[in-house]
Amino acid sequence: MGGCTCCGRPGIAGHVDGLPLVPRWTDVVVIGDDERIVVTAESDSLTLRSEFALDGAGVLRVRHAVTNTHAGPVHLQALEATLPVGERIAEVLDLGGRWTRERTPQRRATSAGSHARESRRGRTGHDSPTLLVLGTPGFSDAEGELWAVHLAWSADSVYRYDQLAEARPLLGAGELLRAGEVVLGKGESFTAPDAVFVWSDSGIDGLSDRLHDSLRSRPGHPRRPRPVVLNTWEAVYYRQELGPLVALAETAADIGVERFVLDDGWFVGRRSDATSLGDWRVDPSVWPDGLAPLVDRVRALGMEFGLWFEPEMVSPVSELAAAHPEWMLQRPEDDVRTWRNQYVLDMANPLARHHVLESMSGVIGEHHVDFVKWDQNRDIVHAVHAGRAGVDAHTRGVYALMDELRARHPWLEIEACASGGARIDLGVLERTDRVWPSDSNDAFERLPIQRWTEALLPLELIGSHVGPEISHTTGRHLDLDFRMAVSLFGSVGIETDVTKLSPEELDRLRAWTALYRRERGLLHSGRLRHLDLGDAGMVATSVVATDRSRALVRVARTETGPRSLPVPLRVRGLDRSRRYRLAPVSGLAVPRGLDMVPPEWLVRGHLELTGAVFEDVGARLPMLAPATAIVLELRALG
Repeated sequence: MGGCTCCGRPGIAGHVDGLPLVPRWTDVVVIGDDERIVVTAESDSLTLRSEFALDGAGVLRVRHAVTNTHAGPVHLQALEATLPVGERIAEVLDLGGRWTRERTPQRRATSAGSHARESRRGRTGHDSPTLLVLGTPGFSDAEGELWAVHLAWSADSVYRYDQLAEARPLLGAGELLRAGEVVLGKGESFTAPDAVFVWSDSGIDGLSDRLHDSLRSRPGHPRRPRPVVLNTWEAVYYRQELGPLVALAETAADIGVERFVLDDGWFVGRRSDATSLGDWRVDPSVWPDGLAPLVDRVRALGMEFGLWFEPEMVSPVSELAAAHPEWMLQRPEDDVRTWRNQYVLDMANPLARHHVLESMSGVIGEHHVDFVKWDQNRDIVHAVHAGRAGVDAHTRGVYALMDELRARHPWLEIEACASGGARIDLGVLERTDRVWPSDSNDAFERLPIQRWTEALLPLELIGSHVGPEISHTTGRHLDLDFRMAVSLFGSVGIETDVTKLSPEELDRLRAWTALYRRERGLLHSGRLRHLDLGDAGMVATSVVATDRSRALVRVARTETGPRSLPVPLRVRGLDRSRRYRLAPVSGLAVPRGLDMVPPEWLVRGHLELTGAVFEDVGARLPMLAPATAIVLELRALG
């Protein structure tokens, strides 16, 4: 929690009786074993409990909690976790971004001083750091010694590092507390969100290996195969009618979809984004016989049924807002503006939370809904709960609502969506089964978005959909094979009106869903490797089986390269002594390249080399045109 005791950013801050909180810890007790250490300590005003839990993947979780033992109130302003890192750090990497361009990497040299990056959006944010990484000079995907931290929390945050002359460099993170947000009366406690620390001596992919292994070892990690999803949003938007939706479901089932998700627009009065959030009842004007006819047909086709909710929000034009304006998280006198025509419900208010729980449970229980797309479409500003800043209390209330809903409906899976990728963190993922990384289904944009989401999360937790031919968010036109190749590396789905596609396009999608079902065991268990091909216009990602018997490699070209000759594909992580056969996968077309003469192995259909040669020398690729991609399989022989 510390650092330089006189000049660095403090790990704990606040005041008692108007005086700065400067605990002098006594009666320190340390207990532990090979996996966990718990430290307790006393001061004249606080009891501190610090827990350090190291899992089998080498990921360390740090959790601090304080209890007020003083007669008067303790005003807590910070409770952050920090750890010392190596002296050789020279560069810092974290992520920024915006809506539809989430998790954009930014990298710079470290510098002297105490550095903090704050997020005050009331949710994780499209521009969340996600990971703050400190590393040795020139670190890359494959090389360098790195230290990283992630805050498992879905709201305001501080990511920080200290590089001071008087102490070792420190790395840390914690919840950003607003003035007056946490005031502890005698005997009251506050537990900070977990800070997740990880180290690697093999670059960024080494960090990801540990994080992915850690997540996959969780008791609640999704175990059954991740289904092929069809989400109706970019197929119909608010134009919900039984006949077209049944036709959409029938076509989806025919091409291999396994989960049908009805998005926004099914509840009373919801014909646009201007009204009705909070009124979670099926709209009889759209669904005179309720949702049952659609749900029954979806189930008869062998698919699961999912439904969209935005539980934390309320439209000013809604029955709920008219009945309970006091349930809003913003005070009316603060004149807080709407965002996407909506306000935030105070989920720390037990009456508001209970109302939402009952409303959602009624629909979920009646139709045995399998999956909820849980959206949250605005930042939270001027949040007030019980007369003080309310982001912390609201966020814990959201977690409680998710926990209560899943306790009632233990079969239910939840996707965390927040205007796309504004709530991607390990706090919400303790309660959800996948995330929606961006509202952009433009495969060009998705390549970097998904790559940097993969720094934290394994593929099975990352929703990845084939969108329309012309992107809704960018207007870009992209070929179906490129969209399918990009979407394959994730928890896949489709988000376009498949009833408008040609028979040939449907055949291609049918082959793609079969490919995904065949390969999802590998995609969702293997080790991710991001390959530097020496060409900034080429993006190459591989997934290598844990026993190194197989690998899938996707190579996508986003722009023309600097040379007329194609680059070689060099694949890391194979067994160097074994022989592998390289060939295009069955289920995706091989793109027509720009070569006058394509590589001989591609003409022949395969290439056989040792893992050492594939890693050190590589195999010549076809000269891909921009906006094309090829997916290849490496299979060990013998």
